Formats: sequence, C-alpha cells, structure tokens
Amino acid sequence: MVDKSGERVRAMFGEIAPKYDRMNHLLSFQVDRYWRWRTVRKVTPERDEPILDVCAGTGDLAFAFHRRCRGRVPVVAADFCPEMLAIGERKRDSMGIDESALQFVEADTQQLPFESDRFQVVSVGFGLRNVSDTMQGLREMARVCCPGGRVAILEFSMPRWQPFKAVYGWYFRNVLPRLGQWLARNDHSAYEYLPDSVAEFPSGLAMIEKLREVGLHDVRCSALTGGIATLYLGTK
Repeated sequence: MVDKSGERVRAMFGEIAPKYDRMNHLLSFQVDRYWRWRTVRKVTPERDEPILDVCAGTGDLAFAFHRRCRGRVPVVAADFCPEMLAIGERKRDSMGIDESALQFVEADTQQLPFESDRFQVVSVGFGLRNVSDTMQGLREMARVCCPGGRVAILEFSMPRWQPFKAVYGWYFRNVLPRLGQWLARNDHSAYEYLPDSVAEFPSGLAMIEKLREVGLHDVRCSALTGGIATLYLGTK
C-alpha cells in the first residue's frame, strides 16, 4: 500500500513545489497542457456560479478555467499544500489577474470549507489519487457542487492496447521515476510514488461506480492520449 497520509503528501509536494510545473511539462512532453485544454472544453461553464478546482497545486487547471471563462466566472483553487498555493498566487499576480477572479484557498479536499450546492463545476486534475480517503474526497466534491452542476476528474491511467501499453508501462515504471527523482531531488521519493499511486487508484468502471455512489448521474469517461490519462464526468 502506498503511504498517502496527509502529512507525507503535504511534505512531499511542498518539497517539489518550486520545480513542479516544469517537471509536469517535461515528463509529459507538454501533453499535460492539452489534457487541461480538453477538460475545460468538456465542462465549459454555462452559469453564473463559481468554479472550484481541488487539489489544485499551483493552479494550472484553475488558470485554464479562468481563460476559458475569460474571467467572467470566479474560480477558486483549493489545496492543502501552502508552498504550492504560494507559487500559484505568484503566477496569478504576474499575469495581472485579480484575486476576485481567481482565488487560492488552503483547504483539505476531505473537508472543504465551503457551503453545499455552491459551485457549478468542481474539478480535480491529477490530485484525487493523492487524497488518503478517495470516497470522502468524492463526497465533498459532490456536496459543494450545485444541482445540475458537474464534477470533473482528470487523472493518470494506464493504456490498454498493445504494444503501446507495454512501451508506456516500461517508461512509466522505470524511466519516469528515475528521471523525475534526478531532476527534482527530494527526500520523499515523489516520482517513485507516482507510478505506485496510479497503480492503486481505481480507474475505468471502478471510478465510474464510485462517482455513482456519491450521487452523481450521467457519469462517463473519456480516454486521452491513448489512455495515458482519463477524464471522468458526472452531473449532480
């Protein structure tokens, strides 16, 4: 079992925060930008209620929603790692984005400090697998989503068709952890943790069932880039 205790995950991401964005783009060959682009187009906001991105890290998905809405809909980026949030705030300020349009909030996804039925979109990009209690995180995401709103989960997954599955699996288990650890030296083996956490995370039909368990309907999923990532969508 992967150690996903809050203390370990917070310390791990706090340690790699300064290199986090660069490593994401490098190790994904910039494809992570496309995945976020696809996500905000699949769940384009159509109402006035704000948007919430949890496990937001430095805010890349929150920024993508802000761009998609052209600043007309408030976006909240929540994460429990203050080092990540600090970088996100610096990025926002350097872009000249007002805090009222894109706000960063320190919060644990398992206990969100927001009233129920508040957000038209509740999203998470590559962060739900780091939540120690997946179901509690999903329950909280569903709780703060307003009726008729949508929950969007973008997460790593493993391809299913050969020979791509074998080639990518070898890279993901053997090359990526060593390269990531070498480039972003840290004491918590963050990039060795990555493939282990992905392997344990429920995907496909298992994740669809969990979304239904927390009360979402019209649940569906889309494989991205041959199945390297998967986007799950559900409506409250």
